[in-house]
Amino acid sequence: MPLTASLSVAASATLTSPLDLTTASAPVTVRAATTWQTGTTAGRADRVFSDRRSLVASATEDLDLAGVLLDAFGAAITWARIKGLYIRAADSNVNNVVIGAAATNAWATLLGATGTITLRPGAAIGVTTGAADATAYAVTAGTGDLLKVANSAAGTAVSYDVVIIGASA
Repeated sequence: MPLTASLSVAASATLTSPLDLTTASAPVTVRAATTWQTGTTAGRADRVFSDRRSLVASATEDLDLAGVLLDAFGAAITWARIKGLYIRAADSNVNNVVIGAAATNAWATLLGATGTITLRPGAAIGVTTGAADATAYAVTAGTGDLLKVANSAAGTAVSYDVVIIGASA
């Protein structure tokens, strides 16, 4: 099945300061973007997973990157390398969504085995490899393939959107 995918992360800001006769301005715009065509080598991807998921209060789940998640057509996905990751906590969440630090078989090539990222309500994270990166973020089936997602507290459920782009080899 052919795949065309892209992910971008961008930031722009303008700092201004009123002076006597003018206003000074310091604009900055940066963007990292990658587009992948079908394949498994550098600059290519052949697997994608996307979903809107929910976790009840205090719950956790492990997204298994090696053979458990299903693509849009119901086929099991086994990644060898993750090339793009996007996760966004719903605006309506009360609790945070915490990513990373699975108790066993943690997918550690992005955050390390114990590292986490906390997404407050409405927050998002996007990670993209460069088009020339042949290594990307490796997945090791059975020992390094679980991406933990947790609801940070009791009381209310959380929802989040996730998109994972990668290669099977």
